[in-house]
Amino acid sequence: MEPSSMVSICRTSFSFCHIQHSIYLIEMGGLEDSFKEDFENFWSECPWEEDLKYAKAVCNQVDVALEVVHLTDEYWDRVVSYLIDEYKYGRTPNPDVLCNTRIKFSAFMDAISNMDFDFVASGHYAKVVTDETNELSFLQLSKDMVKDQTYFLSYLSQAQLKRLVLPLGCIPKDEVRRLARKFDLPNQERRDSLGICFLGKIKFSEFVGRHIGEKEGILLEAETGDFLGVHRGFWFHTIWSTPRYVVSKDVKNNVVFVSRNYYSVDKKRRSFRVGSFRWISGSPPHNLNHLRCKVRHGPVFYDCSLDIEKDGIGTVQLPEDDQGLAAGQFAAFYIQEVCVGSGVILESWDDKGFPVCDKARDIAKMKDKSKLGKPITIKPKPQDCLRD
Repeated sequence: MEPSSMVSICRTSFSFCHIQHSIYLIEMGGLEDSFKEDFENFWSECPWEEDLKYAKAVCNQVDVALEVVHLTDEYWDRVVSYLIDEYKYGRTPNPDVLCNTRIKFSAFMDAISNMDFDFVASGHYAKVVTDETNELSFLQLSKDMVKDQTYFLSYLSQAQLKRLVLPLGCIPKDEVRRLARKFDLPNQERRDSLGICFLGKIKFSEFVGRHIGEKEGILLEAETGDFLGVHRGFWFHTIWSTPRYVVSKDVKNNVVFVSRNYYSVDKKRRSFRVGSFRWISGSPPHNLNHLRCKVRHGPVFYDCSLDIEKDGIGTVQLPEDDQGLAAGQFAAFYIQEVCVGSGVILESWDDKGFPVCDKARDIAKMKDKSKLGKPITIKPKPQDCLRD
């Protein structure tokens, strides 16, 4: 890839490029200057100006041309709008997976389709390996297992992966920092970016409140049906959020069910359903009984089996409990070191969901919830109505 063959993407990341047998650390950045209504106020809190400043400084230092591609409208239409809709339905979407699939390696690639580029380089911690016998590209775990980002790239298609170059897959993060200092790059001490990129300093609850609004609902203990208090809307609560663990939501009645003994053995969390599969090779693996999976970003894997029905919905069986399965998140599947694809988690804890007691479900359906009176004081050991 020639030095002039570099185009920026919408957020800051680190990337290595081999240029004339030398390794340069390039920080890719981008700037969008058009906004959707109500999105502008939040975008103004995103540190894009700082991103662009660093991108320009690094590119000037290594003599790489920087061109900005404007993708704000696409980002709103394909990612942000989807997030808002998912939260309205009580699910917990993953913006990072969607941004990679729909923006960085879709809308961006479309935008440069008429330009003379062979590949897109990105600073994700993962590897792309191509099998020369069948010309298929595979997504492989990075050397740095803590920073590994194959989970976020697991929903890419074969066509997207074929055009992707991931030079950081063979380099641990501390080595990236060391090389940045060695080359005296302007961004050598810059902190890693965390959180949802378009929010910047805005709290997620503020963003959700702005676009969905607020509607008072009640909190009920899943095991007893006890009235514990009120909330501003079920969409502010994600599964497994604390201090009381959110275990289920009644979207129709705007009720959030919580549990204080979330880790008890009678709560099954070893089976969940997955849909909307995308397999990187184009088809599922032949043997689905001996896979590994991740249900969130991080170094933790589960050995698992996957049974896909005729309707395309699969059931995943784990060997042990997981305390944070949430509908809307992604489950990424692996064969040894290779990520073979992923799907969207539909429902946790078997087909029945978390076992909310009948009393709690009946109260959730009450039209006049003012009759519940005042919230109860939390008891040290709740009486579990499921055992009555």
